Amino acid sequence: MIHPTAIIDPAAELGRDVEVGPWTWIGAGVEIGDGCVIGSHVVIKGPTRIGRHNRIFQFASVGEECQDKKYRGEPTRLEIGDHNVIREGATLHRGTIQDQGLTRIGSHNLLMAYTHVAHDCIVGDQVILANNAALAGHVQVDDFAILGGFTAVHQFCRIGAHVMCGAGTVVLKDIPAYVMANGNTAKPHGINTEGLKRRGFSAEALTQLKRAYKIVYRQGLTREQALPELQALADKEPAVQLLIESLQQSSRGIIR
Repeated sequence: MIHPTAIIDPAAELGRDVEVGPWTWIGAGVEIGDGCVIGSHVVIKGPTRIGRHNRIFQFASVGEECQDKKYRGEPTRLEIGDHNVIREGATLHRGTIQDQGLTRIGSHNLLMAYTHVAHDCIVGDQVILANNAALAGHVQVDDFAILGGFTAVHQFCRIGAHVMCGAGTVVLKDIPAYVMANGNTAKPHGINTEGLKRRGFSAEALTQLKRAYKIVYRQGLTREQALPELQALADKEPAVQLLIESLQQSSRGIIR
């Protein structure tokens, strides 16, 4: 289960049935849950906690010091949930004391080759980061979001739930829940209809979300003006409430 060339610090904790490939290095302060499969040439540094049944492919760097010049070696953390797939060359960094001291990745996510999750990012569940997608520091990506290859997200931005970003998108502002975005810089292109259908959203929910999109993007309203109209829709269709919350929680302003 553990290749003889792997180097595992005595202060690391590995659960049951953990596989570790050749020439992998696991440092002190690392906790790895049951059933994880760690490929060859992986580096995992602590403090890092990895949940159960994750698969980490070769040459990934997990729990390394962040690339923030203010970092001075403080014992910040990386936490990863369960059933994630982390592909070749991905880089996942610990947090900074200027934020919560924590980078957190949820469960059932797919982080494709060479993706980057910087310090203090929060990634939800069922998220897909395609090849070379990069999150700068303090970014939040909510559940079921999909970021196409080479998507770049500016620090402190928030990607709402069920968002779909096309390949090569450059995100400088927040993207509200359900919205499709593309371009440099990102522009909205309607509701992520196909993705929502696949996740079981009803035809009525899709209709109301399209109406909500028009309120936000087609009527020339400010956020404050749009919210009462959106709330009227949410009273009939609960799915709209998630869009309202993403607008209310936006600190950088939304893409236009």
